[in-house]
Amino acid sequence: MITDWDDAYANGDYIADAATYPELWATQSAKFRDELNGDNRARLDIAYGNAPREKYDLFLPTGTPKGLVVFVHGGYWKAFDKSSWSHLANGAVTKGWALCMPSYTLAPDARLSDITRQIGAAITHAADQITGPIHITGHSAGGHLVSRMVSHTSPLSSSVLARIENTVSISGLHDLRPLLRTSMNDTLGLDAAEAEHESAALLKPALPCSITCWVGADERPEFVRQNDLLANIWTGLGARTRSVHAPDKHHFNVIADLADPDSDLVACLLTPISAEDA
Repeated sequence: MITDWDDAYANGDYIADAATYPELWATQSAKFRDELNGDNRARLDIAYGNAPREKYDLFLPTGTPKGLVVFVHGGYWKAFDKSSWSHLANGAVTKGWALCMPSYTLAPDARLSDITRQIGAAITHAADQITGPIHITGHSAGGHLVSRMVSHTSPLSSSVLARIENTVSISGLHDLRPLLRTSMNDTLGLDAAEAEHESAALLKPALPCSITCWVGADERPEFVRQNDLLANIWTGLGARTRSVHAPDKHHFNVIADLADPDSDLVACLLTPISAEDA
């Protein structure tokens, strides 16, 4: 039984050299943006709304894109922006896909329900730029947000939703009710009604739905539980689901394989779950 919910969600306290990761991500991302800018394959700071952080970066492959991938960053809805994660586009872009990476207004300046609508607006705007299928992925809070996109209360229009072939929620938070017991809720400002309304595990999937819940095997037990929860529930509601525990991965390095075009994570992202595999 969990008695310390702050500890249950404290990732950095259990990762060696945790404080070094933000600088590493920023350095890798800046290098990637410079490289794609040099090839005229980066479209930066595209506005999808009027708020200062309602912007996304679009990274393009060589040739015509096979479709659109969207990556939504984490940070408990209260930290980071798109600039820390650009390098994670490399896997999908190398495989011939365009990748959209949005920022969003952070808590406490936005409620989680507001952020959900912003991500819907970002995907809708990017979908107008790139034709073809859409695959979406996000990490931690971003995993929550992409799962919400394919729930029955998605902010997406039916036409955009119909183009989403596959979703990968990486270390996603799918039941927000435990966060009501954490000190971070002083910033998030969740109440019971919003926690229920925004929890994908308490909602029905928008069908058809292919979703993989992917978590590091070495993550905090609460993240493993949150990961498996959605896959288990949505399986019974008609979605094609899969749960993956990536060996030797913790919360900060579980996303690193998105940068590797030959990784299992990129293959999972770009390949919808078949009926036989569900």
